[in-house]
Order: sequence, then structure tokens, then C-alpha cells
Amino acid sequence: MTYVQDNMNEEKITQIVNDFLHEEFEVDRTKLLPSADLKSTLDLDSLDYIDLVVVMEKNLHIKMDSADLVDIHSIQDLYNYVIAKSK
Repeated sequence: MTYVQDNMNEEKITQIVNDFLHEEFEVDRTKLLPSADLKSTLDLDSLDYIDLVVVMEKNLHIKMDSADLVDIHSIQDLYNYVIAKSK
């Protein structure tokens, strides 16, 4: 797996996040649309959000706070969050 690194472009980060979501959450790539709802697309419950934070930190090498997920509703929100963390 490729890790998010400082100053990567948005297209590369989007690809990395999609690869990660596909592999870790077994989500069909066709469902990974920017406008897709994160919770329903990944079939997350409240405990799964904590798992998402842990797995993202481990695999993408970014530091996350579970409280940050409150503002992440769509796949695009997740992309934007990872992009911001990579700067």
C-alpha cells in the first residue's frame, strides 16, 4: 500500500484513499464517489468509526482524532481531511 506523504497532489491522495477503503472495508470501487455518504457506503456503526481512525492512522500514516470524524459526512469530506493532513 502507498502511504500519504507530505505535499502529494489531490488526485494521488484520492487514489490512495480509495485503494485503502476498497481494501480495508471491502467496498466496491464503483461506490466510492465523492458525493457518497461515508457512513452508509462503508456500512459504519459508532464503533466502526473508531476502527476507521485506527486503521487510517496505521495505513495512511496520518494522525487523526476521532472527534474530527463528526464533520466528515461524505467521501469527499474524507478526501479533504486527508489532503489537509498531508500538508
